[in-house]
Amino acid sequence: MNDYSLKDIYSGMQESFSVKITPELEDSFRELTGDRNPLHYDDEFAQKYLRGGGHAVFGMLSAAFLSTLAGMYLPGKYSLIHSVENLSFLKPVHSGDVLNVKGVVTDIYEELRMIKVGVTMSRPDEVVLKAKMKILVLQ
Repeated sequence: MNDYSLKDIYSGMQESFSVKITPELEDSFRELTGDRNPLHYDDEFAQKYLRGGGHAVFGMLSAAFLSTLAGMYLPGKYSLIHSVENLSFLKPVHSGDVLNVKGVVTDIYEELRMIKVGVTMSRPDEVVLKAKMKILVLQ
């Protein structure tokens, strides 16, 4: 876990990590949320409506890694997410995908002790999610 304070952060600063989407993650998310839509587990059903790759992973499961980015990496220990803006699910994510989550500091609001971070989540061949996060930096 990183522990950047506001004085350590600069515009253009970047952090990233990778995560593999597993059936166990999907099952845990399904249990937590109660979302049992067959698009998220039934490959045969999903292929009637989605192109390739079987069922689609819950979009909000992918988006949950925004919390990991802020809480563990940028800024880490002293973070409190204020808002997530312009969250866009650009492509379906599938079980087994390895996602690279990358955050880049785009703005620093010293008087508010807040940073804005542009986020991309991608597979090796394409971006699957984009967002902007405002994060309070508590130290």
